[in-house]
Amino acid sequence: MENKRRQFMKLSSISALGLLGGSVFSANSETTFKDSAYLKSNSSLFNMSGYRAPKLEEVRIGFIGLGMRGPGAVQRMSMIEGVTIKGLCDLREESVMKSKDILKGTKHKPDLYFGSAYAWKEMVDRDDIDLIYILTPWDWHTPMAVYAMEAGKHVAVEVPAAKTLDEAWELVETSERTKKHCMMMENCCYDFFELLTLNMARQNYFGDIIHGEGAYIHNLLDLNFDKTNGYESMWRLEENASRNGNLYPTHGLGPVCQIMNINRGDQLDYLSSLSSADFNMQKLAKEKAMNDPFYSEYANRSFRGNMNTTMIKTKKGRSIMIQHDVSSDRPYSRIHMISGTKAFAQKWPTPGKIAVNDKWLGESEMKTIEKKYTPELVKKVGELAKKIGGHGGMDFIMDWRLIDCLRNGLPLDQDVYDAALWSSITPLSEKSVANRSNSIDIPDFTRGNWKTNTPVDIGLQGAGNTSVNYKSGAKSSQIGL
Repeated sequence: MENKRRQFMKLSSISALGLLGGSVFSANSETTFKDSAYLKSNSSLFNMSGYRAPKLEEVRIGFIGLGMRGPGAVQRMSMIEGVTIKGLCDLREESVMKSKDILKGTKHKPDLYFGSAYAWKEMVDRDDIDLIYILTPWDWHTPMAVYAMEAGKHVAVEVPAAKTLDEAWELVETSERTKKHCMMMENCCYDFFELLTLNMARQNYFGDIIHGEGAYIHNLLDLNFDKTNGYESMWRLEENASRNGNLYPTHGLGPVCQIMNINRGDQLDYLSSLSSADFNMQKLAKEKAMNDPFYSEYANRSFRGNMNTTMIKTKKGRSIMIQHDVSSDRPYSRIHMISGTKAFAQKWPTPGKIAVNDKWLGESEMKTIEKKYTPELVKKVGELAKKIGGHGGMDFIMDWRLIDCLRNGLPLDQDVYDAALWSSITPLSEKSVANRSNSIDIPDFTRGNWKTNTPVDIGLQGAGNTSVNYKSGAKSSQIGL
């Protein structure tokens, strides 16, 4: 029964993709910057960086994907002024009904879509939706985002926004042509210490930024193999069994890129990526297969290395290290380290610390730093975000900021170039790993506009005017990052 369901999901995905033109989806794309079909010219169709879309007094939202992350997003968005939830979609009826129940007692009366691999298209084709929020398995992200933008909708898509370079370029081309926002919902850019260090960097506290580090180190070994409470149709385990590279770079990379003004004053140039061997995943697969035939197909498969380390050089000579490990017995960490000519910061192990002249600042000095450099965005919604929740509050800050920007016609903090660039690290790292860690050029999705694009604001100095309808006791939470 489960194998039939997984086959249905796979065939449904491919069929849906076929409706969009076929060539979009290629899990092993070897396309590079120089031969990409989406680089027919050296200039962009329209520069989406800093783009101010027409104001939306009301942001009407349709959600696709109501598994692990979807219900939390539905709940958070339901509390934000100027939001109307118009549609809920998932392949599974029970998931749709659970999210519908979250909205009981609110103004939101969404239409429900489920049971068909094409139900999401019916919702997207409506003319009374402004924003499509995509929280599905990775294979669906780009096809759904492209279809939604072609249908005249802005897009908020979970990470990663794209799996291949072809997909990344298609996101860019579609966003530029339709002038619809495509924001990858990289929530770690809205965590409190990351926002603090971003504001410090903007005010030159660190001096010239020399080096940054980020990571996704999170022991998901048991969850990846959990066929009952894990990822739908074991899709994330399949990713680890079929791809060897940094599969999830954006949590660590996004905040560092914003601090370094990547796509807005500097650009990623090339990378080199190295993976360890797999010491855990196949071993666990074999152990499980001894008692459960379900895991037999994984027992003899090769899995990605437990630890991947990817080194990146920027056009202006900065360096970045990004690590990925979801199968080792290590404490959770995203590192978030910033090293400059004047000061140093590192978040993990928590709480985050600042050092000046190679000496850590004391508790009172840290309080002074926080008082001076906490952004206006955090001052406005930070405490409320902690109460509402969603990975400690950063999910709510992200959602609130997106809606406030759309309602006020402001540029988004993460545009389609960020979505494409940060996501592209995965296929590029795979190629480097497969070639003995040789360096690989990184595409410039801005086509040179990074030289004149202005740095992202992200509410550092001004916080917006959107209110929140929060009732004490309501809280959003979901399984880890």
